[in-house]
Amino acid sequence: MRKKAKTKESTTKKQPNLSPLRSRIMRAVKSKNTKPELLVRRLVHSLGYRYRLHRIGLPGKPDLVFPVRRKLIFVHGCFWHAHSCKRGARLPKTNRDYWKAKIRRNMTRDAEHLRGLKAGRWRVLTVWECETKDKRRLAVRIKRFLGPASQTRGKRAAPPA
Repeated sequence: MRKKAKTKESTTKKQPNLSPLRSRIMRAVKSKNTKPELLVRRLVHSLGYRYRLHRIGLPGKPDLVFPVRRKLIFVHGCFWHAHSCKRGARLPKTNRDYWKAKIRRNMTRDAEHLRGLKAGRWRVLTVWECETKDKRRLAVRIKRFLGPASQTRGKRAAPPA
């Protein structure tokens, strides 16, 4: 049996009454290389850590992966992942039912990814968009999570016991 091809009509059914402006804004939203993610990547690199990006084989394609340490970092947008901050608690005024369902699906998917990663013995840190405003505090949190940066440039650290 052949898969039904996605048509413009089938993709817009989920989003009723979208104005052309709203559609343009939504098309511009990125899932990779966002401003908060780039800020975290620069900070982590400046602290002396090296990482891999968006590893496909892992649940949720984490933003930063530290394979030898078996640790990873997700950088989540407060709105999209329903953070408890002011921005995360806000819902758009139009199509509220659609947005509630969309954000609920994101939260469910995030929880599934975390369960899969923890089952694979990965340690996970979630950095929220609002936390990127205080770089000093974020640096302390990241250092505490990752442990000491490797002093040997270019050489792999010994695996944890």
